[in-house]
Amino acid sequence: MNENQKEINQIQNMVLAAIFLAFGLILPSVTMQMQAIGQMLSPMHLPVLLCGLVCGPFYGAVVGILTPLLRSVLFGMPPLYPVAIAMSFELLCYGLVAGLLYKLSPWKCILAVYKALIPAMILGRIIGGLATAILLSLNGKGYSLAVWATAYFVKTVPGIILQLILIPAIMVALGRAHLIVFHWKGEKASANEV
Repeated sequence: MNENQKEINQIQNMVLAAIFLAFGLILPSVTMQMQAIGQMLSPMHLPVLLCGLVCGPFYGAVVGILTPLLRSVLFGMPPLYPVAIAMSFELLCYGLVAGLLYKLSPWKCILAVYKALIPAMILGRIIGGLATAILLSLNGKGYSLAVWATAYFVKTVPGIILQLILIPAIMVALGRAHLIVFHWKGEKASANEV
């Protein structure tokens, strides 16, 4: 890949990252009236995970850390402390890990998407729980393992399922439209495609 192509890819990734950030700010407005549904569907997670997969780990991490913080400052939701701060660590992890694992995969297919998504979603929830526990402990409040499991796994099962269905479907659609390198089956990406 020559310098000119690298510069074009860099600009393209910046623009796409800005679009994913905008989606991350707007999507929660759809569920804002019903907070329980918003927590269940985790609408901010979807654009961050997609950003990591499409734009790479750096942009995924940047969009992940900025989305909850900007949403809190601009719209007042989620509350900055401790929710938005803890979410920024969680979503940073989502974008970084999903982007890194997908980028390192020689195959750009459904299996590669799942191999990037599942560890990112698990690790992000662990990091989010640790961040929440640390932030609450600064005020002398406790955060039990049961509360963490409920908040990060039990209550978010519909969102997890939605992400595991919707994200691969979006990646397939982007691949079929030739907007990203994507193969339906486990074919290695050529050096020109990566």
